Amino acid sequence: MEKLLKHKTAVITGASKGIGKAVATIFAEQGANLFLISRDEEALNSLKNSLDHTSVEIQVFSQDITDEEGMKNTFLAIKKLKKSIDILVNNAGIMEDAVLQMVTPALIDKIYATNVIGLINATKRGSKLMIRNRQGSIINLTSIIGTHGNLGQSIYGSSKAAVIGFTKSLSKELASLNIRVNAVAPGFIDTDMTKAMDEKFYSKNIDAIGMGRIGTPEDVAKVILFLASDLSAYVTGQTIGVDGGMII
Repeated sequence: MEKLLKHKTAVITGASKGIGKAVATIFAEQGANLFLISRDEEALNSLKNSLDHTSVEIQVFSQDITDEEGMKNTFLAIKKLKKSIDILVNNAGIMEDAVLQMVTPALIDKIYATNVIGLINATKRGSKLMIRNRQGSIINLTSIIGTHGNLGQSIYGSSKAAVIGFTKSLSKELASLNIRVNAVAPGFIDTDMTKAMDEKFYSKNIDAIGMGRIGTPEDVAKVILFLASDLSAYVTGQTIGVDGGMII
């Protein structure tokens, strides 16, 4: 069976760990050449080395997506190496909790700089490299907190809701160019973010999942693979939940 992403080129932000790392791994196994972006250069190089067996081309960029000038230079470098890209996965994001009365302007700026502004800027530059070929797939990572909200997460949740609004509007803007824009909303996933949670809160979340287990980064990566591949050629403007029945 032919690989789903053979001859395709993907850019993945936040690629060094968690969901981003799982996406990079499954994309490489499915034949995609990769441009991996993260602040953690050591982890990126380790990931690249671990994917040597796939024989795909992999370039890594140590870059914070909130650094607009740095991201501009990163995408210029990508353009020099590849005139166009086929897939952009906007995975980089941060989560910090606070009830509204404890929220500071600095916290708002920090969360929105990464989850919204950084994502928009990466999409602006990435989509420009898709327009030439009149095709592409953009996948934005949101969250079930963005679709359903949660106590103590008004700022994080609103940033992820903004990603959904951005996805829906941009999908209409780019549809005529055959560039699809979709979002994936993970639920409770086994990443560094969840590992750092209070034990009582962790258990409460597990109890709320219909399927009775925490999700894995690979569970999310497989849905992203579907949206990146031609299997979803007629799918755009959608937000797909990956939560094991947590919000049914």
